[in-house]
Amino acid sequence: MASTALILGATGGFGCEMALALHNHGWQVRAMHRRPGAAARDLADLPFIDWVKGDAMSAGDLRSAAEGADLIVHAVNPPGYRNWAGTVLPMIDNTIAAAKAVGARILLPGTVYNFGPDAFPLVSETSPQNPKTRKGKIRVELERRLHAASKAGVPVLILRAGDFFGGRQGGNNWFAQGLVKPGKALRSITYPGAEHLGHAWAYLPDMAETAARLLERADELDRFAVFHFGGHCLGQGVEMVDAIRYAARNPDLKVKRLPWFALTLLSPFVETFREMREMRYLWQHPLRLDNSRLLAFLGHEPHTPLDVAVATALGRLGCLPSEAMKLQPLPA
Repeated sequence: MASTALILGATGGFGCEMALALHNHGWQVRAMHRRPGAAARDLADLPFIDWVKGDAMSAGDLRSAAEGADLIVHAVNPPGYRNWAGTVLPMIDNTIAAAKAVGARILLPGTVYNFGPDAFPLVSETSPQNPKTRKGKIRVELERRLHAASKAGVPVLILRAGDFFGGRQGGNNWFAQGLVKPGKALRSITYPGAEHLGHAWAYLPDMAETAARLLERADELDRFAVFHFGGHCLGQGVEMVDAIRYAARNPDLKVKRLPWFALTLLSPFVETFREMREMRYLWQHPLRLDNSRLLAFLGHEPHTPLDVAVATALGRLGCLPSEAMKLQPLPA
């Protein structure tokens, strides 16, 4: 019988791509959502998902949804960075309890929030975790709880990556909410950092495929397995700018700086701006993830060329004119 995965956050960027990757690898895919009917309509092109009603903040809902599951994909996050302190840790506690009850593995898409500038520019799985932000400290505690759960018998797989972009539901990230404006033709690019500084990006379809391949060899994984996904670790930020210009067929597309000063002024009144401002340090230092451990284990990391990944992401966001779409057909 095929293995069964329960996905939390299937309407988000990583969760959606993970559902597709697991399906392609022969898994039965179940997803929990507070409004399953609406979620099924939003992801009508993924008809293989079995939707169940529930809230990740409810231990009972999650335990019921996890019945018979071999894997729980914990890809749920508060939208717009809001109320991390009140939701992130209760949700992971509920996932751990459900996984322990049904004997499931937990898969977590990790971030670089765990790390402070002392770990830069090359971050490995064992780099010191000294976060300087509230969200970073929450992520460290989240992984600490997963590590404790693994010692109690719950297998855990964490795949850490840089800033997400792309995918069918890839609208809740820096690429879609900072660099471009979804649903609008590109008139400019807003870049949050200095163009000469390197930055780590993770194309979500590649990241999800990587996680699926790791799960194919689950019997070889440590009880608490952590890998870094290399993705598109660009030597300079201008490489992403140039890829967007190339996709838009507009080499003169203007680049604007993110108005950090305005975000600072508005942060006392807008929670999302306050949380975005806290992440500014990630744009002030060069950063790349060391994926040598992943390469040694898998032998290869799935990697879509940057120009194709960016064009596909912009096409799904509705940012490319029809002429550009014809010049460079996008993958399905």
